[in-house]
Amino acid sequence: MSDRGPHESLVRAIGTFGLAASILNITIGGGIFRLPAAVAGPLGAAAPIAYVVCAVAMGLIVWCIADAGRRVSRTGGPYAYVGTAFGSYVGFLSGVLLLMLGTFATAAVATVFASSLGLLVPRLAGRVMESGILLATFVFWSLVHLRGVALGVRLTSVMTIAKLLPLLLIAVGGAFFIKGSHLRIETLPAAADVARTALLLIFAFAGIECALVPSGEVRDPERTVPRAIALAMVGITGLYITLQVVAQGILGEGLARSTVAPLADAAGASLGGGARSLLLAGASISMFGYLGGMTLSIPRMLYALARDGYLPRALAAVHPRHHAPRSAIVVQSLVTSALAISGTFERLAILANVSALALYLGCALAAWKLRPRSSSFGLGAVVPWLAVAVILWLLTGLTRGEWLGFGACLAAGSLVYWISRGRRGA
Repeated sequence: MSDRGPHESLVRAIGTFGLAASILNITIGGGIFRLPAAVAGPLGAAAPIAYVVCAVAMGLIVWCIADAGRRVSRTGGPYAYVGTAFGSYVGFLSGVLLLMLGTFATAAVATVFASSLGLLVPRLAGRVMESGILLATFVFWSLVHLRGVALGVRLTSVMTIAKLLPLLLIAVGGAFFIKGSHLRIETLPAAADVARTALLLIFAFAGIECALVPSGEVRDPERTVPRAIALAMVGITGLYITLQVVAQGILGEGLARSTVAPLADAAGASLGGGARSLLLAGASISMFGYLGGMTLSIPRMLYALARDGYLPRALAAVHPRHHAPRSAIVVQSLVTSALAISGTFERLAILANVSALALYLGCALAAWKLRPRSSSFGLGAVVPWLAVAVILWLLTGLTRGEWLGFGACLAAGSLVYWISRGRRGA
């Protein structure tokens, strides 16, 4: 794969803040509004340990993604990185993984978004109304992104700020209502419990790989990509740990039982009913922004696969004036909305997590492969292998059924690859 094909007609309009905002917007989606209770269940007051483990694991993974991103500026993100390092077949499989991750994760969060609006506005509750909400949401974001990447990035930045305000409210205001006894760790959790919980938290940290798909539209990617990733990851990790500690400090053992809206319940217990409603609204805004960010990023994956001849060329069509991959945006939105309407959060989230870990493994190996031979020693040569070890450890938490489903998806992707060989002239 070349770094940038001659027909790559997208416009480089994304800077450091825009890319960092996109990472924050995609990463801070619906997960953090529900996961504090799920993490508190097995770990209790020791829950922050799982966040630290997950953050360290993601830090190693993100380092590999950033290092590879500095060397490959082609649209497709990890698909382009892995393809450049290991050739077309492995690159294609990484593209399939990225497409699976983005599609399943977007559909999963969309189901929670529609349900959250139903809680806020009872008239919007029910399967029929939720289906209408999903369709309207994807139509809105598709129309926005059909106008070009610049408008989408501006709206993404606004949504990122809007979603952070209610989270900062509970993080700062709720800190004054923490009870020290609720944060006392009686016994350290077992390593197996920490591993399984850290695996669950991958869903809350995932998103960087999707936000980097429009890398062909990033200005000065060698500097912008690592700076944006570092800025976003520091903020995300600090915010997540703070929210977990505050919620645990306010609700204590009750946090594990607050499975619907734990942060909203913590806000209500500390700051009153108005704060609880604000957190529920903030969750809806957060997920709405997440869907917008993914509607910007994931169609670029379809575009990249079609550009390289794996999918119909029509999906690589770019609007002559707005320079947006219009066909890819429409098709991706249709597929994702159909999955969201027919699927459940848990089933979709599991498929997203397996795809994410496999994709991270490819990115870690690509970072090692793409390094110049003169840089074969030192920290840069060690980090990818540390990331590989951590990923393999996390993968031990998967069930047999999850492995079978994941293998079936890769088999289907491989079939598409070999069928498309004639069209690509391979």
